[in-house]
Amino acid sequence: MEIVHTVDQYRSVRCALRDKTIGFVPTMGALHAGHAALIKKSVADCDFTVVSVYVNPTQFDNSDDLRKYPETLEKDVELASSLGAALVFAPDYVEMYPDGYRYQVQETAFSKELCGAHREGHFTGVLTVVMKLLNIVRPHRAYFGEKDFQQYVLIRDMAEAFFMDVEIVACPTVREQDGLALSSRNLNLDCESRKKAPLIHRLISSAASDDEVERKLNEAGFDVDYVVSKYHRRFVAARMGKGAAQVRLIDNVPLPGDDK
Repeated sequence: MEIVHTVDQYRSVRCALRDKTIGFVPTMGALHAGHAALIKKSVADCDFTVVSVYVNPTQFDNSDDLRKYPETLEKDVELASSLGAALVFAPDYVEMYPDGYRYQVQETAFSKELCGAHREGHFTGVLTVVMKLLNIVRPHRAYFGEKDFQQYVLIRDMAEAFFMDVEIVACPTVREQDGLALSSRNLNLDCESRKKAPLIHRLISSAASDDEVERKLNEAGFDVDYVVSKYHRRFVAARMGKGAAQVRLIDNVPLPGDDK
């Protein structure tokens, strides 16, 4: 396992990998079993797997959310290494944004829906940092989880739109036994919220209408951003807790009988 912190360091490594198939798993750290599934898939598919660990400030619309985002680099490196990843790229803000975020990647349609309608600038930050990372790492394949399905679609379409020579690979959502989609933010749930959180998956997987799901979540104490069925899936975003301790959870499932 190699750990590098600068673009120049990584490029020195990349020059020696011309005959290797490079897989890439971009993360914001606090790695869990969902990330592990992505890393395992990359290791199985590719000769050399790179995992990035970078908490990207430009995609946060809430400073409290950024401040409390868990950072566990040492544990992340240990897990990535145990799964067969060959390198961890862990840059800082100056390394990723030498331009001071003057240059940005914007999408004008799908990024304005769902999470984009509730988190101003979020997907601009996501697309900008992912394009930077793809240009730095130059992987043959990059792996993303379907829990963040809107993000996956936007990144896949960005790569196609800009003729980027990379395959964007979607991997199924990994869940706890009670159905809760794995997320680094789950670490911030208090005991009561953690007990209630699996209700999200149970309800969106049920035959209830979007309006019924939203009503039941609100009655259970969630602060619902949206419950929407479109693009062959049902999407949800809901917040738990109060004030600075509030945690935003997202999930989605394929619509019944729809294999797209």
